[in-house]
Amino acid sequence: MAGNIAAGTRRLDKALCDWFAGSEVLDTTIGGLLREQAATNGRGEALVEGLQDGTTGRRWTYAELLHDAERLAKGLATRFQPGERIAVWGPNIPEWVLVEYAAALAGLTLVTVNPAYQKRELDYVLRQSTSVALFLIEEFRGNPMARIAAEVAEDLPALREVIDMRDEAALFTDPSGTLPDVDTNDPAQIQYTSGTTGFPKGVVLSHRNLTNNARLFVEVGELPPGLPTLGLTPLFHTMGCSMGVLGSLQSGGAYCPLPAFEPKAALDLIAAEKIGWTICVPTMAVAMVAAQKAEPRDLSFMKRLGMGGAMVAPELARAVRDVLGADTLVAYGQTESSPLITTGRPDDDFETISTTIGQPALGCEVGIFDPETGDVVQCGEVGEIRCRSASTMLGYNDDPEATAAAVDPQGWLHTGDLGTMDDQGYVRITGRVKEMIIRGGENLFPAEIENVLLEHPAVAECAVVGVPDEVLGEAVAAFVRLEDGADFDTEALRAHCREQISPQKCPAHWQEVSEWPLTGSGKIRKFKLREQWEAARAG
Repeated sequence: MAGNIAAGTRRLDKALCDWFAGSEVLDTTIGGLLREQAATNGRGEALVEGLQDGTTGRRWTYAELLHDAERLAKGLATRFQPGERIAVWGPNIPEWVLVEYAAALAGLTLVTVNPAYQKRELDYVLRQSTSVALFLIEEFRGNPMARIAAEVAEDLPALREVIDMRDEAALFTDPSGTLPDVDTNDPAQIQYTSGTTGFPKGVVLSHRNLTNNARLFVEVGELPPGLPTLGLTPLFHTMGCSMGVLGSLQSGGAYCPLPAFEPKAALDLIAAEKIGWTICVPTMAVAMVAAQKAEPRDLSFMKRLGMGGAMVAPELARAVRDVLGADTLVAYGQTESSPLITTGRPDDDFETISTTIGQPALGCEVGIFDPETGDVVQCGEVGEIRCRSASTMLGYNDDPEATAAAVDPQGWLHTGDLGTMDDQGYVRITGRVKEMIIRGGENLFPAEIENVLLEHPAVAECAVVGVPDEVLGEAVAAFVRLEDGADFDTEALRAHCREQISPQKCPAHWQEVSEWPLTGSGKIRKFKLREQWEAARAG
């Protein structure tokens, strides 16, 4: 195995280690890597359209993918200037990947948007990013995206174009533009991550950030070159468009996106396309194990299953090996780190897989710091997990204060998660400095949901808390104090939220309160609300 911990395998005295050997940082760009693969592996399969019924549609070789990506990029270059932002709003379809590559080749910054977003959320992302174009599809899973976009566009003068990605004539326009030289440190993407102050923050990631992080994930997984990968995680996440798309690109294999996760369709594609690896959240793995038991298929080509977003139970890791035939690689990251921070190794045992988030990712330093003093703590002591690497974001879009709070002058990214590190460099998460909720691998922040609830006329005060959920890890619970005389109408509150924010953010549990557990300074003690909720369910 390439790499070492710190200066070798010696015991660590303090909770600080790196994994650098064999993990050189390369000055690569997304478009440059596509051109290299097309030159050396032009006939190799690059992109396969996965259909929702588990069959496949269109297919591209690397030469064909480069041709279409450059054709699209040259059309973009006739209408947009290098450095401008274009947004993509859609599910896991080939056109999404084409726009990703074309934007990179044209020197544009791609803004990724969750296809579940509603008007309020879309407006904010397009406005905050100053996007000049929006690539979308008409609707997805009942969300009328074209209609929402038309309403939003009326109030956004900076937005010059709205393009249906499935309209080939609208997608591929005059290919006479000249493509610019793109630098490895140029911004490649802006991805929005929920913020503690209510609205999301735009994480600006460079070509260097994204390409290196994805390549080093493939390396740490010891994946043979050329293995096809199945795209299960959403492309608007770094797990999808970075680790999935760009990891597959650099390994020279085919990327097969599935529009929306469905276990039977996923397994059918794995069997038919001889998929070698994929990335998912534990809930997806549980569903695939059950579907494979019910209807066995030949999955003998599967080598690795990367899992992040929640802890992996030992019985799940065993089932992944015994039923799906793959080794589990646990992973932990944040969008601000492109995203990988720690990852397991292929030879990790089940206890390590289920109790840790792995060791530092290749090319990444990880330390456990006292949040108050900033000192590195001893091995086994709890502190804030911090990291620094070539994958650390350029910053938050148009928010220097938030950037300075997240990345200190020494280059350490403050994750806000609490954890420990043992003397072999394995990291465990124990809690959070910030009040983030992780629902099925999706990071949600209470303040955004609370701000929406407070707009309802019946709500006087509210607190949103993550509570345990057997399937999703955590679920969203809303504690509400009503205005005098108001009725506690959960259906009305739910409908109000659903109109403003995407479904995964809407509270699953509701509880009326008349008084709050408070700190000495008068702040709501959210952990007490969680404890009370758990005690009520247990009793």
